[in-house]
Amino acid sequence: MLLTAAPTQPTLWSLVLDGGYIMIPLAILLLLCIYIFTERCWAIARAMRDDKSFMKRIRDCVMEGDIENADRMCRKTDTPAARLVQKGISRIGRPMADVLMAVENTGNIEVSRLGKGLTWLSTTAAGAPMLGFLGTVVGMMDAFFQMSAAGTASDITTLSGGISLALVTTVAGLIVGIVALFAYNYLVARLGKVMTDLESKTMEFMDMLNEPAQ
Repeated sequence: MLLTAAPTQPTLWSLVLDGGYIMIPLAILLLLCIYIFTERCWAIARAMRDDKSFMKRIRDCVMEGDIENADRMCRKTDTPAARLVQKGISRIGRPMADVLMAVENTGNIEVSRLGKGLTWLSTTAAGAPMLGFLGTVVGMMDAFFQMSAAGTASDITTLSGGISLALVTTVAGLIVGIVALFAYNYLVARLGKVMTDLESKTMEFMDMLNEPAQ
């Protein structure tokens, strides 16, 4: 009785190599996603730093008419909320509608700046699986070509081996797409909290300016 050797389990690195050249852009996209996610998490975490006494100190300065000190405190505080308030302070004395517009425009700029790179994540979430499918189609075409070239000597092993290797790119593309999708949604949720905080600071600042007139 002849014993056949059991097939060896492929390693992760061997599967990556078997995936072909399509694995190169997928690897680049994965590294790009990891970089953007890490860098944006750090930037948003800095933006969400909240000094509970900041607005109170600004209010005290504004109520006392010490606009220069209020402006100085805003410039020393490196947060989107501080830059938003500083823009409003620089417009004190103008119509309230102009002050509100300046503050809102600054808030929009800060949110847009924090959202830098999110387009790459959303594009990768949609494009990486498509790249994987492209690699699978190319691999299957190559498998059928090899089977055709082998002629009568070909067997099911030739076809199944080629298909299994081609499916590696599909798996890789789905993994990269899923990572990008979760990273994108997480950052969007964090960015939404920043927007809510900036809107709250805007309302608090405008109420502060209305107090002396009461």
